[in-house]
Amino acid sequence: MKGIFGGFKEFVLRGNAIDLAVGVVIGAAFGAVVTAVVDHLITPLIGAIFGAPDLSRIWDITLRVNPGDTPDAIISVGGILNAILQFLLIAIAVYFVIVLPMNKLAERRAKGLEPEPEAPSEDVVLLTEIRDLLAKQ
Repeated sequence: MKGIFGGFKEFVLRGNAIDLAVGVVIGAAFGAVVTAVVDHLITPLIGAIFGAPDLSRIWDITLRVNPGDTPDAIISVGGILNAILQFLLIAIAVYFVIVLPMNKLAERRAKGLEPEPEAPSEDVVLLTEIRDLLAKQ
């Protein structure tokens, strides 16, 4: 039993699991911020353009199978558009805040890892100077 829990402890403390947990928590908080921006800023602006209180009430399709006052089903196209808008905003923010800086950091690291060209030996430098002097004469 100790081996199982020891392996689990090693897995959790290895670093990747902790990084993943931190990413999930930050992602959830970031999702809440984006949802608030979409719900309280962007959606009302789009709703004002279309004359509806918010985006989720735009383009509701009501399906009635039996005649009567109560609809059998309501398809909310605006709600789908709202979800797509939230997804796009989160994707754009993640790209510009996380992916783009990480790519630039990886490029900088790759440049730093490339070996510098070796300086020419003293013999080569001396021969180059002699060649240049002979070329001037």
